Amino acid sequence: MTALPTNLTPGTWNLDPSHTQVAFVVRHAGISKVRGTFTDVEGALTVGESVEDSALNVAVETASIDTRNQGRDEHLRTGDFFQADEFPNLTFTSVTATGAGEDWVLKGDLTIKGITHQVELEVEYNGTATDPFGMHRAGFSAQTTINRKDWGLTWNAPLETGGLLLSEKIKLELEAEFVRA
Repeated sequence: MTALPTNLTPGTWNLDPSHTQVAFVVRHAGISKVRGTFTDVEGALTVGESVEDSALNVAVETASIDTRNQGRDEHLRTGDFFQADEFPNLTFTSVTATGAGEDWVLKGDLTIKGITHQVELEVEYNGTATDPFGMHRAGFSAQTTINRKDWGLTWNAPLETGGLLLSEKIKLELEAEFVRA
């Protein structure tokens, strides 16, 4: 059993959506990267007596996608991608947590469009703080890379010069802040 950092107390910590960012990066036309975020996210972290006894559950509203391009966002909400009307949320539910100090690995089930695969998040614990209003907060950064085709996100378009418009590989980047319940 791996001890928790001394300033992260056991109990429930609720995700603070106004201080959390769920972002992704996809290579476009093989020459640049497009970044986007999901603006509507909720979840809770249950901190146990050890890292291994801790768990995370998160839900992200797929219709809240924002790539700073309205036409692209509307396309991403369709059946070509997230099919937001039928699958309003993508979810992550942790299965195991390991690590020590500030570096953890969180394995969990990522569900997109009703398809679930296990992913491994590299997590960095950023510490805790008490804000001016007396709220106890904990911060984390996490990242992983997935193949979007594994979740049925298969739309693409060929380029005149060869290759495809969108990469299969998607980098997920999370900055999360939790408030002690």
